[in-house]
Amino acid sequence: TGGGIGYLVRKYGLTIDNLLAAKVVTADGQLRYVDAENHPDLFWAIRGGGGNFGVVTHFKFRLYDVGTIAGGMLILPASAKVMAAFANLAESAPEELSTIVYNMPAPPMPFVPEKYHGKIVTLAMLAYTGDVEEGLRVIAPFRDLAEPIVDMTGPMPYPELYWPDDPDARPVYAVRSKFIDRVDERTAQIMLDRLHVSTAANPIAEFRVLGGAMARVSPEATAFAHRSSRVMASFIVQYENREEAAIHNTWVSDSLSALDQGNGAVYVNFVGNEGQARLHDAYPAATWERLAAIKAKYDPTNLFHRNHNIKPIIG
Repeated sequence: TGGGIGYLVRKYGLTIDNLLAAKVVTADGQLRYVDAENHPDLFWAIRGGGGNFGVVTHFKFRLYDVGTIAGGMLILPASAKVMAAFANLAESAPEELSTIVYNMPAPPMPFVPEKYHGKIVTLAMLAYTGDVEEGLRVIAPFRDLAEPIVDMTGPMPYPELYWPDDPDARPVYAVRSKFIDRVDERTAQIMLDRLHVSTAANPIAEFRVLGGAMARVSPEATAFAHRSSRVMASFIVQYENREEAAIHNTWVSDSLSALDQGNGAVYVNFVGNEGQARLHDAYPAATWERLAAIKAKYDPTNLFHRNHNIKPIIG
């Protein structure tokens, strides 16, 4: 209900762009079927407004036949030049290609040469949805940016992009994120510099090049309004010792502040515990006012408030 920016965002848009209907339990205990014809205001609000408006118990999605893709994991030596070139290639690529790039210490996995363990690398996940042979041609220039440390790209079933979760892990995250205009060499170097000053075991400077199908939807069509955003940049720390929270939250905040571009707009699913003022950056003023009015209609007492809260405007 926040948006959904994943591996198919440039080809098929946000997750909410493919939501056809839902069943929502609202604050008055009613189970409402919502779509473009039934409670269209509530349907609009749950496509980007998060958990403010009720408990969604059923989703009806538009599905796509995504079988074998071209893509997978590509790990390159991290440098400002490589990162900026990668972003440029990703933006100019056909919209069938979506990427997520993690600049981070190389994980101590069996497929990563030991000499790179703990060293900062550019770990990219690529997904080309379309003709596989064409997709292999599209991703080839990414492999040529530098001598790959790990190249696991090729034809693969789409679900293999997703790493299995550790059922015993109980991580906590510190996250700060915003939409920016570009990843040029200067921006890339800032990301690398910030990684080197983190005290965390696994700090991440991530970017996702956007555009394509996501950008073709009108900003007024859903409560997610930042359709023209070109890149989403994030600093992330995953940790287990909750006593370290202040340290890691300071690092992600300072790191984001160092990226001095963009207008401060943010994706609501990547908003941390940053206060009410920051939440307004997730929604332009007109969107916020519309959401607050819908909140007043369906949840006037703000029952659903343990979230990134949009308070109801009464009267």
